[in-house]
Amino acid sequence: MTEIPRIISVDDHVVEPPTLWVDRLPKKYKDVGPRVERDSAIFNFEGGIFSYEKGVKGGEECDWWLYDDLVYPFPKLSAAVGFDDLDVTPVTFDQIKPGCWKQKERLEDMDENHVEASVCFPNVLPRFCGQSFLEREDKDLALLCVKAYNDWMIDEWCGGEGKGRLIPMTLVPLWDPELAAEEIRRCADKGSHAIAFTENPYPLGLPSIHSPDRHWDPVFQACEETETILNMHIGSSSKMPATSPDAPFAVSSTITFSNAMGSFCDYILSGVFERFPKLTIAYAEGQVGWMPYVIERMDKLWEERANSADFGIQLPNPPSTYIPDHIYGCIFDDQVGLLNRDLIGMDQICFEVDYPHADSTFPNTKKIATQITEAAGLSDEETYKLMRGNAIKGWGLHRFGITS
Repeated sequence: MTEIPRIISVDDHVVEPPTLWVDRLPKKYKDVGPRVERDSAIFNFEGGIFSYEKGVKGGEECDWWLYDDLVYPFPKLSAAVGFDDLDVTPVTFDQIKPGCWKQKERLEDMDENHVEASVCFPNVLPRFCGQSFLEREDKDLALLCVKAYNDWMIDEWCGGEGKGRLIPMTLVPLWDPELAAEEIRRCADKGSHAIAFTENPYPLGLPSIHSPDRHWDPVFQACEETETILNMHIGSSSKMPATSPDAPFAVSSTITFSNAMGSFCDYILSGVFERFPKLTIAYAEGQVGWMPYVIERMDKLWEERANSADFGIQLPNPPSTYIPDHIYGCIFDDQVGLLNRDLIGMDQICFEVDYPHADSTFPNTKKIATQITEAAGLSDEETYKLMRGNAIKGWGLHRFGITS
């Protein structure tokens, strides 16, 4: 095999700068808009639930995000690159690698890591798809926060020297699908054709993908019209899988893919792709090794019970036929998935670095990519698709001058 081509990572994260909203919101929101305060912290993680205390004697130094009634700490796992100790502990902006939140240093880290372009999810204050804004009562302020983040993402993080290398991913006001559609179109006009969305809206207190009134159709229609891809990160439902309250963190970390698996079934079996044949979605950090059996199972149920009105499969074609050109699975080291790539479709698998999270392959991504592609016996063509070709197509990177 020839050398690994320069990588396009479809799942990284940017730590929101401490003055992102302070610099952009009207002055009247100075004391309630998102801002950072340094104080002590004690963390606890049990049964998949993260808890914390602020201002506790004997706690560790921590930068805290304050926003309306929200008080949220900065955890080391959200900016883990460069640390040997990856426990669930507090951290400050002074302690993290500058590439976590500064453009120049991020581009330097990408160069070191054989990465040409990167699509970045939000990270700490918004969480993975803007849940923090959904949860606040003042929706006028929340909408301003969403728009301020999106403008910063497009104009600053992905502007200047980062243009064409840092690919914008924007947020939507999840509480109102019509407003969300407006923001999708506004951001598309500014050059963003990727949004962060929830893998499952139901745990967030929102209508599900199966909602009989087709609650989310305005979002899907706006995405289809603007050629905007829906990006869903594991945990974007604000619910991580846990088997019991006393199960170690390793259990939850192992089975996180199950969130993507459930969403995958939701989108295919809901009929969304029948109504919106040009809609595309991606499962960040969901991996793909589980897909072959799930695809087989859905097809079998369709074959046996497609005509059963009460079973809920109202698709004219087998579920497996809706994966090509619609769904992208994203991996960082899924050897099982690559060995079974023909059962998934090599055109639907993309690569990610997950910088700066604990699972990130930085700064050894090129070495790891070489190892997994060689072990799976990928051809040069398949390796190209995995490392960049599928991302160029799925995220429309021709808009940024990336065509091959």
